[in-house]
Amino acid sequence: MQPRLIILCTGNSCRSQMAEGFLRELADDLFNAQSAGMNPAAEVHPLAVKVMSEIGIDISGNTCKHINAFFDEPIDTVITVCDHADQSCPTLPAATKRHHFSFPDPAAAEGTEDEKLVVFRQIRDDISRILLAYVAGRRDAL
Repeated sequence: MQPRLIILCTGNSCRSQMAEGFLRELADDLFNAQSAGMNPAAEVHPLAVKVMSEIGIDISGNTCKHINAFFDEPIDTVITVCDHADQSCPTLPAATKRHHFSFPDPAAAEGTEDEKLVVFRQIRDDISRILLAYVAGRRDAL
C-alpha cells in the first residue's frame, strides 16, 4: 500500500485541488495524493479546473472533502498550502510528516475573468515549481 499524502487548505477548492492534480501526475508511483479542506467549499473552483486543463491535467472530477474524512487510515504526510490550514491543522500522529507551502488564494482575485485567470495561472505555476522540487527530493531520499 502506498503512503497517503494529504494536501490541505481551507476550502479545498483551488490550491489543494491543483496540488493534488500535480502530485497525481508527477508522483503517482510514490504516494496516494489526495486533497482536503478545513471548511470545504461546495465545489472545485471552475477556474482551477480550467487552468489545470490548459496544461493537460484534469481535475474536473475532483470533489471538495473535509480533512476528517481521512482519519480512518494512516496519513504519511500532510502538506498545507495556505496559512490558515497550517495554523488550524488538527493534531496528527507523531509519525505524520508535515510541510507547509504558503500560496495566496486565487479565489480572492478580483476583476474580469481574464484578470482572474492570470492570478490562477500564477498560483498554478508556483505550486508546480514547489511540488516539482518536493517530488525530486522524495525521489532522491529513496
